[in-house]
Amino acid sequence: MRILFLCLLTLADTHGQVAQTRFVEEPEDQTVVAGQRIVLSCVVLNYSGIVQWTKDGLALGMGQGLKAWPRYRIVGTADSGQYNLEITDAELSDDAVYECQATEAALRSRRAKLTVLIPPEDPTIDGAPEILLRAGTPYNLTCRARSAKPAATIVWYRDGLQQDGAITSTEVLADGKRETTTSQLAINPTDLDIGRVFSCRSTNDAIPAGKETFVKLNVHHPPTVTLSIQPQTVQEGERVVFTCMATANPEIKGYRWAKGGVIIEDAKENKYDTQVDYTFFTEPVSCEVHNDIGSTNVSTLVDVHFAPRIVVDPKPTITDIGSDVTLTCVWSGNPPLTLTWTKKESNMVLSNSNQLYLKSVTQADAGQYVCKAIVPRIGVGEREVTLFVNGPPIISSEAVQYAVRGDRGKVECFIGSTPPPDRIAWAWKENILEAGTLERYTVERTNTGSGVLSTLTINNVMDADFQTRYNCTAWNSFGPGTAIIQLEEKEVLPVGIIAGATIGASILVISFLVVLACFLYRRRKGSRKDVTLRKLDIKVETVNREPLTLHTDREEDTASVSTATRVMKAIYSSFKDDVDLKQDLRCDTIDTREEYELKDPTNGYYNVRAHEDRPSSRTVLYADYRNPGPARYDTRPPSRLSHSSGYAQLNTYSRGPASDYNAEAAPGPGPPPGTAGGETASQLSYENYGGHAAFPAGAGYATYRLGYGQPPSLDRAPYDAYDPMGKYASATRFSYTSQHSDYGQRFQQRMQTHV
Repeated sequence: MRILFLCLLTLADTHGQVAQTRFVEEPEDQTVVAGQRIVLSCVVLNYSGIVQWTKDGLALGMGQGLKAWPRYRIVGTADSGQYNLEITDAELSDDAVYECQATEAALRSRRAKLTVLIPPEDPTIDGAPEILLRAGTPYNLTCRARSAKPAATIVWYRDGLQQDGAITSTEVLADGKRETTTSQLAINPTDLDIGRVFSCRSTNDAIPAGKETFVKLNVHHPPTVTLSIQPQTVQEGERVVFTCMATANPEIKGYRWAKGGVIIEDAKENKYDTQVDYTFFTEPVSCEVHNDIGSTNVSTLVDVHFAPRIVVDPKPTITDIGSDVTLTCVWSGNPPLTLTWTKKESNMVLSNSNQLYLKSVTQADAGQYVCKAIVPRIGVGEREVTLFVNGPPIISSEAVQYAVRGDRGKVECFIGSTPPPDRIAWAWKENILEAGTLERYTVERTNTGSGVLSTLTINNVMDADFQTRYNCTAWNSFGPGTAIIQLEEKEVLPVGIIAGATIGASILVISFLVVLACFLYRRRKGSRKDVTLRKLDIKVETVNREPLTLHTDREEDTASVSTATRVMKAIYSSFKDDVDLKQDLRCDTIDTREEYELKDPTNGYYNVRAHEDRPSSRTVLYADYRNPGPARYDTRPPSRLSHSSGYAQLNTYSRGPASDYNAEAAPGPGPPPGTAGGETASQLSYENYGGHAAFPAGAGYATYRLGYGQPPSLDRAPYDAYDPMGKYASATRFSYTSQHSDYGQRFQQRMQTHV
């Protein structure tokens, strides 16, 4: 009994002790960033024995200093029952399950999970800091965040703007706790991405702010080309300049131009200057620029304004009656053209499109159709196309035809249908003739471009032929066609009427021409009335190319002299109102320029001797140095043209025989021929021929002087050269010739002006 009591007492004592020892604080799950300090709590009440910590079930040791774990130690006081575990500079190895044990009391705390967080290493981008890419080639930017716990999160940015669409993957490392995160961002680089900056930022719980890295893009691309035209709108034949603006990385190596796919060998620079035509509207001009990466080709059309040009010509069409027909005609033009379909010789517009649709055609629809294209203010073009409609023959000859009685007559029958007639027959009275000759009748067939012409020829047309009806019938595969033709007599005008009309018309034409000639002549003559020669120092000579003799029995010479007289009178009649000519021709006259100064129509052009002194006597008459002779050389009445202010003389260089001089001319006391000084030329007035029938006395003709060189002797040869006499005999002659004188045609007179 006693032994049983002691056992019960011992058991009660033990139970009281156990009830007094317990954990006031137990370790809890915690998280720590690698490198930081962490404390796991453990407080035991009413316990003075040994307390130890276990890590993943492994005892760390006893005592406050855990020599095997330099970074571990027990902190707190035993009196207060604190047995906290302190871990400094937490490492991945510290990531474990911890437990606090009071071994003597056989007490264990709950298990606490210590999680160690590890930030990722600095992120990296493949190819950083600069990636060389090629424009147009897709590329994946790759960013990696290694050795992170937990796995890092990666975010992409482009020039500071977050990019979506990246693909992320993780990889667990060998320790089973750390992970590497890989993120890929797909891009399609262009030339606009040159110098673009992309960045990737990695974060996890250990480093919420994250880490970031950058990469710069260098994009190589073929040339980027812009092609422009100046001017943008031109007329055909004008010039334009094409400009090829290009950028490239790397630099541009060269340019190449083409038109319609054909290389332009002369164009090598970034500009191309050319003259354009209509082909530039449909054949593009292209500019190709190349560098080491590649080439870029850009093309453009030119807005050329040009007249219509045919693209698809309409083709002749053959169809049957009742069929539907479509005629096609295609034009090109710029600005946009207007297209019309009409039937030839009709203004009705049938269509305004490229196609003309005809439904259920008849033979009346056959013919030529016109396809016309109009480009406003530029030009017009048109094409003709023929529509043939198969059907029975159509005869289009005149129902009434004409012939002349007794002559050869013709009756014509024209068949213009399609297909051509297989057979043509003429019938009249009881006769039928398809070809050949029957008595006076002959049938001939002629193929023309538009049909067949059958002609019935009648020899020696009679009255009965005008009373007969002629039947022309033609057949083809579609049936017959018939025409009835009546021959009527044709009236012929008499030959006399035709001849009279012709002669009358000729007379009218000739009369008109004569009136017109007279009118022109009067206008021409009137235009010379106002011409006035007002030059003091101008000497006018009329030189006859034919010799003019002084025989009284020569009517032609006398008539020539009369003509020359009228010429000189008409030319110098205007001097009558301007100059008071001297009447005494036998006296030496001294005239001052101030007294008889006349306006110079040549403004001094011919006054080449204006600087010389004038001789005191301007006119020395041959009559002053000769003895009175026969009546042939009687004294002349005063001649106004002998006035010293005019020097107007009609010099006729006679080549008459010497006997004319021997018979009547006596040598005068004047100086010998060729002597310079006073004017010694003989002055013979036409009034000396007053007895001649051609020069009646008192006819009112102005007196003109005929200048002759004084014969050196009576034996002078009849063809000795004329020796010019006068005060300016040795001077250079300046002459002008009147090309329009009506009075100088007979003797080819020449007006000469001597200054």
